[in-house]
Amino acid sequence: MARLTALFAALVLASVTLASPVVEIREPLVTLPIARRLNATSGRTILEHDQARARNFLSRGKKSAEKRTASITVTNQVDTYVASVGVGSPATTYSLLIDTGSSNTWLGASKKYVKTSTSKSTGGSVSVSYGSGSFSGTEYTDTVTLGSGLVITGQSIGVASRASGFDGVDGILGIGPVDLTEGTVSNANTVPTVTDNLKSQGTISTEVIGIYYAPTTSESVANGELTFGGTDSSKITGSISYVSLTTTSPASAYWGINQSVNYNGATILSSTAGIVDTGTTLVLLATNAYNKYVSATGAKLDSSTGLLKITSAQYSKLTNLNFVIGGTTYALTPNAQIWPRSLNTAIGGTSSGIYLIVGDLGSNSGEGLDFINGYGFLERYYSVFDTTNKRVGFATTSQTTSTSN
Repeated sequence: MARLTALFAALVLASVTLASPVVEIREPLVTLPIARRLNATSGRTILEHDQARARNFLSRGKKSAEKRTASITVTNQVDTYVASVGVGSPATTYSLLIDTGSSNTWLGASKKYVKTSTSKSTGGSVSVSYGSGSFSGTEYTDTVTLGSGLVITGQSIGVASRASGFDGVDGILGIGPVDLTEGTVSNANTVPTVTDNLKSQGTISTEVIGIYYAPTTSESVANGELTFGGTDSSKITGSISYVSLTTTSPASAYWGINQSVNYNGATILSSTAGIVDTGTTLVLLATNAYNKYVSATGAKLDSSTGLLKITSAQYSKLTNLNFVIGGTTYALTPNAQIWPRSLNTAIGGTSSGIYLIVGDLGSNSGEGLDFINGYGFLERYYSVFDTTNKRVGFATTSQTTSTSN
């Protein structure tokens, strides 16, 4: 999670889209807060954090190429979202980052692992790099509790003896594709993810995760929800449109999709593969597309934050930044393209500044991973990660056109 303390502070190919009715949540609804927490460092470090994560995706992806629903609340931590997860019996609560870009669940970066009668060492060692952050340690199995009643027995978890880049959090709740765990644990080919085990243990009937985030102007607030086994219709204003996962490598190793991007009537990124990632703060575009966006908006790179900055006059002329996914257009309104102004000083900016959340991926298109839709995008659209049907879905929410930023 590439230097997840970097503040950013404050917090897949087929072009076939199926407009499907929302899967209704059935009682009881188990919620686990996901919250946003401020870790103040420089804004430049935030962009570098996202770019380092992108480089890791490219490198690792290329290598790999060779019964009920329940929800947990999540907290926007400014540079990412975290959830409180119980481990052991009796459970100790850990603050874990929500990551669709990795699949190992681990803890021990800050709060140390508390062993109980359900703790069992597998004898294996575990090691994962996220770009500018990493951890290594010992693999255990233990009871994991999500929310007030979603229990997984025998869940594989890494217990860190060394971790870097994770100040202020305890580890990661990995909800990416299971193949991302390949080669991470010494005595196993892959290890089941939390969603794999929820399905195999009969807790959920379909391996689906629904994620709701909302823009916030506060440094730490529980403003999100993670739903396992279905989606929460109360968070959606329309229907969910789905697109098949991309087959283009290396994006295909992750929650990868195909999309094109246009701004002010012009295509700035032709249809290409990239990923949807909760662990990335910004919306990253391939360098050639990013340069077109910079030219069209008149933005200038700000040395204090490392982000693009525009004037009030330029903001008044911003138009929608459109993401075309499976034939459906998802627009980021002008307000959705800027960093929350009330949090400017948290990233080293001025209180009156206007900073953009679009960043440079660091490589030109044609690499097979040419964009990352980070949580700047996901705060405006409900997202669905469907392992069972190999697809990703999006839907509008009450926050899609919010002007809170």
